[in-house]
Amino acid sequence: MIFYNREGRPIAYSEDNEKIYLFNGKPVAYFFNEYIYGYNGIEFGWFNNGWVRDLKGQCVFYTKEAIGGMIKPVSRVLPVKGVKRVAPIKAVRRVPRIKTVEQLRWSDLSSEAFFMQ
Repeated sequence: MIFYNREGRPIAYSEDNEKIYLFNGKPVAYFFNEYIYGYNGIEFGWFNNGWVRDLKGQCVFYTKEAIGGMIKPVSRVLPVKGVKRVAPIKAVRRVPRIKTVEQLRWSDLSSEAFFMQ
């Protein structure tokens, strides 16, 4: 599954629906149920209907299978995937926040910055 930003640029991917990698091979996040966490234990957002949303409920990334939400831009060509690095040890997860209402707007974090929170 490829995650595209608001400009249609591929930012990250997941091959196992567990770990999320940047295209340079760096592991940056993982799924825990519908939530997305950094390896530092911080909740970044959630994944639903093919959309990644930030903690404000704004659209961060979409997949080609995404339904509802914003109008999807034209997806750009995929970059070459780098060699996957070993994922770090997961820190203790913080309790997930109560989800906010899903918004029909793009997040300012629609790039690699989403994974650097």
